[in-house]
Amino acid sequence: MNRLNEYRIMWVFVFFDLPTETKMQRKAYATFRKNLQKDGFTMLQYSIYTRHCASRENAEVHIKRVKGFLPPEGEVIIFQLTDKQFGMIEVYRNHQAVNRPDTPQQLELF
Repeated sequence: MNRLNEYRIMWVFVFFDLPTETKMQRKAYATFRKNLQKDGFTMLQYSIYTRHCASRENAEVHIKRVKGFLPPEGEVIIFQLTDKQFGMIEVYRNHQAVNRPDTPQQLELF
């Protein structure tokens, strides 16, 4: 089976709704976002981050990392899509269809 087919390549999504009423909550929110970015996630929309992974196994590694730095309060949703499913996403801005985000051209060595 082809290692890089659109059913093997995965996208990991992290949706979060975190409280920001106190200074400690805002710090936890900022730390969570920074940790997502350090792990290669990019913002798709506010509070929605996504990461391209070469395989299901690689996706599981990143999901485990996210679980390791979950904030103490709030709600976090983590899910995966195949590259094929991601390719069917439709994006609209002001009632106009726009191109979906590009698949990153990246090589992971670890």
